[in-house]
Amino acid sequence: MFNVAVTDTSYDQPAPDQHADALENQFGLADRIVDEAALANSVERFRERGIRLPTFAQLADPASFDHTSMVGDADPQGPDARNLWRVHWYNDLAGGRVPVPEHVVLPTSLTGVESPIIVVFGDRFPMITAHKVLAAYACLAPRVVTGQFDPTRHRAIWPSTGNYARGGIAISRIMASRGVAILPEGMSRERFDWLDRWCENPADDVIRTHGTESNVKEIYDACNELARDPGNFVLNQFSEFGNHLGHLTVTGRALGHVFETVRAASGRDLRLAAFTSATGSAGTIAAGDRLKEEYGARIVAVEALECPTMLENGFGEHNIQGIGDKHIPLIHNVMNTDVVVAISDRATDDLDVLFNTDAGRAHLVDRVGVPADLVGQLEHFGFSAICNVLAAIKTAKLFDLGPDDALVTVATDGAALYPSERAKTITHRFGGDLDAVAAAEIYGRHLADVDTDHLIDCTERDRTRIFNLGYYTWVEQQGTPFALFEQRRHQSFWRGLRRYVGVWDDMIDEFNERVAGG
Repeated sequence: MFNVAVTDTSYDQPAPDQHADALENQFGLADRIVDEAALANSVERFRERGIRLPTFAQLADPASFDHTSMVGDADPQGPDARNLWRVHWYNDLAGGRVPVPEHVVLPTSLTGVESPIIVVFGDRFPMITAHKVLAAYACLAPRVVTGQFDPTRHRAIWPSTGNYARGGIAISRIMASRGVAILPEGMSRERFDWLDRWCENPADDVIRTHGTESNVKEIYDACNELARDPGNFVLNQFSEFGNHLGHLTVTGRALGHVFETVRAASGRDLRLAAFTSATGSAGTIAAGDRLKEEYGARIVAVEALECPTMLENGFGEHNIQGIGDKHIPLIHNVMNTDVVVAISDRATDDLDVLFNTDAGRAHLVDRVGVPADLVGQLEHFGFSAICNVLAAIKTAKLFDLGPDDALVTVATDGAALYPSERAKTITHRFGGDLDAVAAAEIYGRHLADVDTDHLIDCTERDRTRIFNLGYYTWVEQQGTPFALFEQRRHQSFWRGLRRYVGVWDDMIDEFNERVAGG
């Protein structure tokens, strides 16, 4: 059985004080109270605001606490600190708690493969209707309870291509601190509209960097400039190991629970063959480490074909918003990755139109034979969700998977975040309106016969090449100590990280006790 508190220190570690600063400050791996005065300030502010923090274990298993007493009548889309207790996969659309994370099993009529593809919905998360709010909490909460982040003097800086920045603004606001979102100026209008509503001073607290989804370095440059002010605290999702550990612990368990539920309902001896996840910051894909350990599932990393960084050391620009690229995140466990798949943003843009227009839905139901109730669920698929599903179809075909081989993935957000992008696609590609002919063309091009082009069934050499790409970002540009960078090659390093979850949970409990103590 997977144990989030496992300690493995078999890899070669530096001397106790060597690189301690980088572990605590750059990697977010403090296991002690770093600044007692800052911690005392947090305790006092949280006591004033009536804020109580959930542990990682509680978010992994929400049945372990009483939903009514912790959440009460909090508006799931409002800035209420009680929404911290909804930062898990077990919500329905109204903010109520469900016994199993809500999901859909895609049928052969839609995917063209016999293998069931299980998609777990991320738009049930509170405040931002996207699962990145979990990543934001997993990064900030350990920094608070270790006394590194002081809400009375620090601004939380949230670098992102969209949803993590929104999640960070939401989490920092309900944790009684000021947040600053950094994201490319070309992201969807809906993201900026949300930020304008949630930020008290959007002119100062929303920083728009050059470019779009592919321009991650520009975000780093803005962070490095802001970090010169000691009042700014950068929570970089690409290097904060709380992001990795949060998804390993919380998302990994949720996906396993969904798979077990689907297997029991199927009456078949299903095996979990693969987990597909667009890499982005490489937080979500950490759930694959758990699924691989428990079920033997392959871990499939997904990126945009227009910027094939892992696939062929490539570059470029794309519109699969939320998956980032042109670098390898520090928290990506590359050496545990089995497959790399590239998906075109032309496919995700077009299928978003197919799934969310009358002509598109009618084609799927009337011409393709997809059940109408299933088609009705496709509105919960954002761009990266469509990307993840296409990658699952490719994976099923690559390995010739059958009806007893399930694949699982996540819909990180829903189509509600992309109406402005959809309007652009309809205008520029379909003359302002999608008719039946155009709907048939989209289906035929992108779903009727998905190919197995643009993927790698990784060898050790492939993994090593991808791992090495990270050197240029993290060691040369961002100053990560080389010895720490290299330790990430070994699975013992990643297993050793798990001890922090138990340490942080104990510290969260102690923090809550101090807050309640008065």
